[in-house]
Amino acid sequence: MLNTLSTDVLIIGGGIAGLWLNARLRKEGFATILVEKHTLGGGQSVKSQGIIHGGAKYALHGALTGASEAIADMPRRWREALAGNGEIDLRGVPLLSDAHYLWSPGTIAGNLTSFFASKAVRGRVDQVKGDQLPPALQHAKFKGKVYRLAELVLDVPNLIKRLAELAGDSLLAGEVIEPIFEADKLTGLRVDGREIRAQRIVLSAGSSNAELLNALNISQPAQQLRPLHMVLVKGPTLKPLYAHCLGGGPKPRVTITTHPAADGQWVWYLGGEIAEADGVARDPASQIKAAQKELGDLLPWIDLSSAQWATVRVDRAEPAQTGLIRPDNAFLTDSGNLLVGWPTKLALAPDFADRVLATLERDGIKPGPASALSDLPRPAVAEPIWERLF
Repeated sequence: MLNTLSTDVLIIGGGIAGLWLNARLRKEGFATILVEKHTLGGGQSVKSQGIIHGGAKYALHGALTGASEAIADMPRRWREALAGNGEIDLRGVPLLSDAHYLWSPGTIAGNLTSFFASKAVRGRVDQVKGDQLPPALQHAKFKGKVYRLAELVLDVPNLIKRLAELAGDSLLAGEVIEPIFEADKLTGLRVDGREIRAQRIVLSAGSSNAELLNALNISQPAQQLRPLHMVLVKGPTLKPLYAHCLGGGPKPRVTITTHPAADGQWVWYLGGEIAEADGVARDPASQIKAAQKELGDLLPWIDLSSAQWATVRVDRAEPAQTGLIRPDNAFLTDSGNLLVGWPTKLALAPDFADRVLATLERDGIKPGPASALSDLPRPAVAEPIWERLF
């Protein structure tokens, strides 16, 4: 029989939200164990574009929404962590871009000038020209306008690696997870036969939260999935571009981020409206064809004749909302010893951790006696999706 372990907080789910929470808790003196069934960051996290939003893309109607206000402080908090003077130490994680951009094609640029000068976004957005433009847009044929956001884009695979380092010996690979009840009270989980007792259990497993809640015979909170069908392009002619291309509506027409492949080439990762409703309905070949047309229309000077193409589907897992809308903040609810949450977006991982720590403080949970950890089977770190697809 495997030994029974005790810990302060048992976290299920090793995506960026769970790993960030783990690092925060350990820094605050709590003993933790984080259980991951597959690979660390291998779900939604490694499929993220790595953008730390500050809310400007949610203000495309000219008014700040609840989402834009809730997320406004996230770039500062991530920058401090990257500099080593934040709530966790992310020094060494590469910054792919110190800014993200809003890019308006020539057809709609004139209509957006007054919007970007409006009080709603003043101070968050600055227009750039000439050699300040992203390299992919520095071409004589480019006729649009570009606005620099005070946001940033992270190298997600290396972020996952750094968070795994901060986890120390607290990581546990486990496939079969079963509840332990005592007097009808959840007191721990059995992971591959190993009993783990904890003061609090946090479910932060993304889309797997639904399965875990079902195993616990808990119906609320319910989960919703909002699917995406992302496109990847790899080629020798690509240059760095980190931008939302605006189409005049409430969502970016296409969002492009650029990532370094192991062979030295760049990979463009395409999200935004092209990856949503119509894109989700397309098969991979049709989605690639649509992306080829979109890039051909927007960036006709880029030679994509030798590019490689691939698609990947992503299910964004969130607490259920009326009309499948996106929640404004990270979400956390609690029932006894169990805390259940979804971060909503990569950028909101610090907000998710805040909510857990506030709940522990509210309940008077303090660091207590914990088992010494050693020789636990450790989950692997997910590899970049472009290395799997190309």
